[in-house]
Amino acid sequence: MKSRSDHVIFIVLCLCIGFFLPAGFQALAKGSISAKSLLKAADTCAKSLYRSREKMRFRHNWERCIEKYKRVYTRYPRSDEAAWALYRSGRLYTRLYKYSGMERDLDRALSLFRKLVKDYESHRLADDAQYRIGEIFYYYKNSPTQAYVEFLKTEIKFPSGDMRPKARAMMDRLAAAMSKKAERKEKKKSGDSRSALARVTNIRHWSTPTYTRVVIDLEKPVKYQSHILKADPNHEKPRRLYVDIQNAFVNNDIESSIPIRGGLLKRARAAQNKKDTVRVVLDINSIGGYKIFHLYDPFRIVVDVRGREGAASKRIAGGSKKTRPVRKGIRKVEKPDKSVSLARQLGLTVKRIVIDPGHGGKDPGCFLKGGIKEKDIVLQMAKILAAKIKKKLGCEVILTRTRDVFIPLDERTAFANTKKADLFISLHINAHKKPGVHGLETYFLNMATDARAVMVAARENATSEKNISDLQVILNSLLLNTKITESSRLAAAVQKSMVYEARRRYRNIKSLGVKQAPFYVLIGAEMPAILVETGFITNPTERKRLLSHSYQETLSNGIVKGVARYIQSIEQTFKGG
Repeated sequence: MKSRSDHVIFIVLCLCIGFFLPAGFQALAKGSISAKSLLKAADTCAKSLYRSREKMRFRHNWERCIEKYKRVYTRYPRSDEAAWALYRSGRLYTRLYKYSGMERDLDRALSLFRKLVKDYESHRLADDAQYRIGEIFYYYKNSPTQAYVEFLKTEIKFPSGDMRPKARAMMDRLAAAMSKKAERKEKKKSGDSRSALARVTNIRHWSTPTYTRVVIDLEKPVKYQSHILKADPNHEKPRRLYVDIQNAFVNNDIESSIPIRGGLLKRARAAQNKKDTVRVVLDINSIGGYKIFHLYDPFRIVVDVRGREGAASKRIAGGSKKTRPVRKGIRKVEKPDKSVSLARQLGLTVKRIVIDPGHGGKDPGCFLKGGIKEKDIVLQMAKILAAKIKKKLGCEVILTRTRDVFIPLDERTAFANTKKADLFISLHINAHKKPGVHGLETYFLNMATDARAVMVAARENATSEKNISDLQVILNSLLLNTKITESSRLAAAVQKSMVYEARRRYRNIKSLGVKQAPFYVLIGAEMPAILVETGFITNPTERKRLLSHSYQETLSNGIVKGVARYIQSIEQTFKGG
């Protein structure tokens, strides 16, 4: 009896397995089919909607089709159909706006297109979505500046995409339109009275044999042009670089001729060239190239001049005529040289590091009641970090400030350049209106990729978000900095090591990742340069930690290990590893 019941159970089990297994396999096979069928149903809905003006008058018809597309990218987010659903849903919201006039429809379209760009960046629709973002700002949001930035992103992020020519054409159109608008605005503002003109308040400079930075300070934003003049031997005039500053005047209290040492420039001269134009002339001794850009709050024009490649090394080589016999083979060392630093062991690639404690003096940075100020905390941490780098890496370390003094942002970069630093690390502390926000993040110079990065950059630059989005600053920052790739590598190494070290000793450490934004303090840096946000002063837990010596030491240890990791990566690159 028992054997018979066992036999029956076995048959039932076989039947169950035979029934359920094929169904499971069929369900898996239907996954991609379901995504296609759902997309097809949504497309049919949209086509039916577009064919009927009567249907397009009622919002529920639009929302029905949008909901059908939503089913595709929410149920099958990893499918090819998900990207198409996001794109077509974004297009539906854009077209719906023409009927509804509701700003939220445009915002939803932007959100869908941005999700497509972020989550499906390798999909062939990603550049189309980025281009559509630019179109929304151009045609519907009446924001030509933001539209230009979005079209610029299309060109930068998707250089091989088929939307790049269209984006370039839109950028050209916008540039021409904005230029005419600026000219009309300037003509309207310009007048005979000196009160309408911007005063040149100061001319500053820093110089080395291979690099010179000249900064022209003004009371308010102005337009300017630069030109190079050839040498005029007949009148004993050298080659000159001059900057014509429109709608400006210069007082007699500014030195008319400022000598500049270093070898690249001889002097700087400022004078009223026309009734409403100031001309600043830089007499050239020998230069290889130059870049001009401007910064805000206060407005200033920055001229970076660089020497010719190899000129400095030729002068050094020419100064010594002594020769040494060529040694055959490699001298054997009986004992290891303990005085040789890690930096030297790792390929002599990084020997000098400039650390920049953010803010200082009249600029406290982020601060709270009770005398808690960003400028004081980052100075303490900078000194700890400097000592650790010297001890563990053997690099020379220089601080932009060792006490509570104010240093303009452009002066900090010039300081690093004149000191011929191999790396530049700027230390800061974050803040947010929501006290629950916390985490560590590291930035390098580039165009901002999200709204919060723009907010952080605006705060650290002590300027407005509107000025951060200024095209001139963004474009020049991209053109000026030739170390973007190296800076991103340094930022990644520092962020990873800093977070790792913090998590070893503390709980609830959040990594906000590596980000990019147009920080003034990094513009023009001739070396890999990063800005480290070491936590949020507005978060109770991180504030308490940031005020403690042990936490500052922990973060410093992480930064040092990140720098060491970066140096090792350079050595591997040199070796072809």
